[in-house]
Amino acid sequence: MKADEAFIFFALIMRMETWFLSFFSYLCTMISNNQIRFYSHYKDTKLCATEQVFVAEGAKLADEVLKEGISLRAVIATSEWLGGNGHRIGNGVDVMEASGAALERVSSMRTPNGVWMLAERPTAEQTLRRHPQPDDNPLAAIVTDRIQDPGNMGTILRLADWYGVRQVVCSPDSVGCFTPKVVQASMGSVLRVATMQAALAEYLGQCRRQGLAVYGATLGGDNVYRHQLKRPAVLLIGNESQGICNELLGLLDHAISIPNRGGTCESLNAAVATAILCSEFFRSSDPQND
Repeated sequence: MKADEAFIFFALIMRMETWFLSFFSYLCTMISNNQIRFYSHYKDTKLCATEQVFVAEGAKLADEVLKEGISLRAVIATSEWLGGNGHRIGNGVDVMEASGAALERVSSMRTPNGVWMLAERPTAEQTLRRHPQPDDNPLAAIVTDRIQDPGNMGTILRLADWYGVRQVVCSPDSVGCFTPKVVQASMGSVLRVATMQAALAEYLGQCRRQGLAVYGATLGGDNVYRHQLKRPAVLLIGNESQGICNELLGLLDHAISIPNRGGTCESLNAAVATAILCSEFFRSSDPQND
């Protein structure tokens, strides 16, 4: 065999080996009825919380999970999704091919989009190692007091991710950050923001002892556009209908509000208020605005 022919043959063998390894890097089987029944139990958010796992559904969210290197327990997907993404799944993961009808039985979504994943919840420490807090960030954390709406919580996580605020601290009675609707609403940001539950009175007291200014969004607070915002700070956002509880109001260094210019609207959505206040913290911290 000539040298150039030998090289072509060798290259072909190497390409086939690469294809073979990528194809068999996961062991895939057709999902059974018993497996459908088993994995459909993870619609129960209490079970997920007990096992410290979360469900990620849809191609967009699955891509975020794989990019972040989150540990997986199981993947249930259509042949089309597996054909394009199966090689990205690591070893030791239960991988099952499913029809659209079978996927619907496992999914909590009305219209499943090709893939369902059961993943390990990253700890706050793991998330901060992957995505450390910028040193010059004017907000050390966003804190939520009894936020109940999954859409609001997911949007707050996206805002934190957008502004590089790498910690969101929630009261124990806030909606869980890894419940399916919050995960979906966050569009993957929950994987890049360290989330934790804490007794907020104790947490805010600790923030003050560390020299962080504690701000809270209230209807009767100082006009945020006229207030000289101190930094670094933490921002407390209260319950959608009741606002910040009385116990925590007493721990604020500064109560701030967004002026109601129209005068006819009762209040702002919690996530909208968070967006406006975050924008003002970062605008005021820009050296060009000093």
